[in-house]
Amino acid sequence: MDGTLELRVLRKITLRIVPFIMLLYFIAFIDRVNIGFAALTMNKELGFSPTVFGFGAGIFFLGYFLFEVPSNLILDKVGARIWIARVMITWGLVSGTMAFVQGSTGFYVLRFLLGAAEAGFFPGIILYLSYWFPPRRRAAVTALFMAAAPLSTALGSPVSGALLELHGLLGLAGWQWMFLAEAAPAVILGVVVLFYMTDRPEKATWLADEERAWLVNTMNAERASKAATASHSVWRGLADGRVLALSLVYFGTSAGLYTLGIWSPMIIKQFGLTSLQVGFLNAIPAIVAVLAMVLWARHSDRTGERTWHVVAACLLASVGLVWAGSAATVVPVLLALTLVNIGISAAKPPLWSMPTIFLSGPAAAAGIATINSIGNLGGFVGPAMIGWIKDLTGSFVYGLYFVAVLPALSAILTLALSRAHRKRRVAEPVTRH
Repeated sequence: MDGTLELRVLRKITLRIVPFIMLLYFIAFIDRVNIGFAALTMNKELGFSPTVFGFGAGIFFLGYFLFEVPSNLILDKVGARIWIARVMITWGLVSGTMAFVQGSTGFYVLRFLLGAAEAGFFPGIILYLSYWFPPRRRAAVTALFMAAAPLSTALGSPVSGALLELHGLLGLAGWQWMFLAEAAPAVILGVVVLFYMTDRPEKATWLADEERAWLVNTMNAERASKAATASHSVWRGLADGRVLALSLVYFGTSAGLYTLGIWSPMIIKQFGLTSLQVGFLNAIPAIVAVLAMVLWARHSDRTGERTWHVVAACLLASVGLVWAGSAATVVPVLLALTLVNIGISAAKPPLWSMPTIFLSGPAAAAGIATINSIGNLGGFVGPAMIGWIKDLTGSFVYGLYFVAVLPALSAILTLALSRAHRKRRVAEPVTRH
């Protein structure tokens, strides 16, 4: 009976929560990286060099870094419904304002403000999932949520490319139409969140009484089982060495992810293609990555193994970045970018299943936000270094080689973290006597 009840509850909460948060992240990721498509025409119109563009695109993550931990702590206090709505409405308004940027200073300021506005969304959703799903289901659910990132590239790239073709309509450039059109859904969905999202299982009136009771008891039992060993306080979450280590692992994957999101349209464009062609070709690697990500996460959940699932994926991304740097025609570049997409996307769900193993409560809110905020600084370093190195050398090659080193270091650090965790587990029984 319990097995049937469990399946019924998990199916209900999955159908209720996952498609909706996927849609939210889909919009978030488009607004975060559509700057890469805007660059196809905006950079020339506004006179932005690769260094200016790379720095401006990456400065988003400095705003993100500064406001992420406090944002996630507020979410844990006031509830996901109100706070996620606030995040979405403010980032939508800032993203739409990007359509009216005039020079590099305004570009830098708005990108920074966009990062500050969006801070807390991603780690907030990761924390939110830990309220609703048992650990054994978390990587698979996280994968479905995170699949929205490559999906937004797959579906958003052709849309962005098509919006660029509206150049001159009502006196606006194509990139201006793109920012306005792609910002509006964030504001609209922010309002929808207020009416649709449920903060905690205890408030889930859309579950039957016995279903809600089973879910509440299951999640309470998980928290109780972690009570002896998990860190609970905010400061313990911030100071835990494993949080810093996972932050650095995430740094390498983020550098790869946002190098792709921000620069891949221009990498493909260099072969003389139109903006619409770039949009469709840029979608191909992301489509493959969605499938790979979900299958890889399911395998990680089924086997209960996290470390090697992160390591193998990071190494694949590193190989793909090196190949992308050395490829001379569009087909090998697309194949290389596909490997990078698969590796970066597949690494993230098993990686995000690690923090809640040793953190709970306010410590989980602070720890997850810390991992995401420090880790996402890779989203500043990767794109900024690509732009700077391209200005120096006139090529993407050495910038891609530089970024390739970062996920490789993530793989090495993940192995070191796993080894340290095993030693800690062995020592724990001795410590308790």
